[in-house]
Amino acid sequence: MRRPVVISAFLTVAVGLVGWIAVDARFPLFSETQMLPTNALSTLRALYAVNQASAMRGSISIYDIDRGHRLVKTISTVPNVDDVRGVAVSAVTGKLYVSYRTHSGVGMIYCLSVYQDVVLWNRAIKPDVDRLSIHPNGRLLYVPTWEGGSADYINVLDADSGDVVREVNFSNRSHDTQFPLSGPLFQETKATDGSGNYLYMIDPSSYAVSRIGHVSASIPRHPLKEPGMLHGIGWIPDESEVWENSSDSDPHVYVWDMLDPMVPKLKEQLSLRGRHGGHWLTFDLKGAYAYIAPEKNSEDGTEVFDAQTHRAVGSIGSSEDIVEIDFTDGMITGTSDQYAIGRAAR
Repeated sequence: MRRPVVISAFLTVAVGLVGWIAVDARFPLFSETQMLPTNALSTLRALYAVNQASAMRGSISIYDIDRGHRLVKTISTVPNVDDVRGVAVSAVTGKLYVSYRTHSGVGMIYCLSVYQDVVLWNRAIKPDVDRLSIHPNGRLLYVPTWEGGSADYINVLDADSGDVVREVNFSNRSHDTQFPLSGPLFQETKATDGSGNYLYMIDPSSYAVSRIGHVSASIPRHPLKEPGMLHGIGWIPDESEVWENSSDSDPHVYVWDMLDPMVPKLKEQLSLRGRHGGHWLTFDLKGAYAYIAPEKNSEDGTEVFDAQTHRAVGSIGSSEDIVEIDFTDGMITGTSDQYAIGRAAR
């Protein structure tokens, strides 16, 4: 039996830790130097998905959300991408950032101009990288030093240049960094020395660190010898539901009614097409669609669900590093977050 306590610890602190539409051959890929067709469309809700399938890993496919997730184009980016770790984008600067590791294990970040479809810089970040986040003003990047690393800090980068401007110390094996709409920064780690049993809050002005927890008793555990674990949980934008991926051997997504956030109620169990549970999930800005990514670096597609009817409606290329970018008359008017964060008005 699945118990509400499984997710309540995360939700109490407002942390959102966390199939059949093929690409239509009638719509060939656009040239990577061609701008999005926003002159023909006064508005465009574009889904930017960093590809993780082996043949395209590290490139970015762009889908038209409101037109059946039609593939608009794919942008070639940088070579030697072995493991995509995260994506973040700024509506203010029009820049998108992808953290990744190379085949030789070097942590890197590339910066893409959304307006020009060109890589502005591609830099190694020492000691390593993981799932990053960006300040709302677009000027600073918050970059974990990798879930498998020993560094006891995260890096704060100048988003224009990629230069490290400071370190924030608190624990080793830093993994996901999240900047919710109201701040502060949230950070989790996979440290095994006891510090990994807490979530950390980082004040983006003073960089003071405080911790939340102890949370280890409430984090779902996967069965012994099972290769995967529960990974991926988040709010639908209006915060009426939380969607939760399951373990590697359980190809389902669990939808929780959040009328009372302290007592989540299991609402529905959704079936995935594959044999495995999803590795990541997120939503579009309107909360119309949910994107359920397959296991890391899989060749399987990312499944698309209607977030209101809970029905599977299609799939896109394999990606768990997804953000929405909205355009009006060619200008960016809104962006989402890779994390499925709540967006209800306060």
